[in-house]
Amino acid sequence: MSQPKPTESELEILNILWSKGPSTVRDIHEVLEKTKDSGYTTTLKLMQIMHEKKLLKRDASSKTHIYEANISQEDTQGQLVRKMIDTVFNGSAMNLVMQALGNHKASKDELELIKEYLEKHSTNRNK
Repeated sequence: MSQPKPTESELEILNILWSKGPSTVRDIHEVLEKTKDSGYTTTLKLMQIMHEKKLLKRDASSKTHIYEANISQEDTQGQLVRKMIDTVFNGSAMNLVMQALGNHKASKDELELIKEYLEKHSTNRNK
């Protein structure tokens, strides 16, 4: 069974949880508040919905509920990228990469890591 696809707002919350680890609604809301005008109750409701959708786990053993991501960042990114390649780039991973590199100034370190990845990937394919 495939995992549910998070909305853009749900992805914002997941990204915070992936970087901070288990957190309260207040913790998440404080981070969101820095970049968007959103009320605490909106954050709470969204996280409750995400829990119902099984995107989040909730520890309700104490007065303050602690939430954590119930889906992995890597799996979610992979699923979203595959969908984007299929729907936006007609199945071409190359077109996605070319678009990404054309619209984002990669640092020398990033370019070096990309080269290493491509060399490793190409070596593994030839075996």
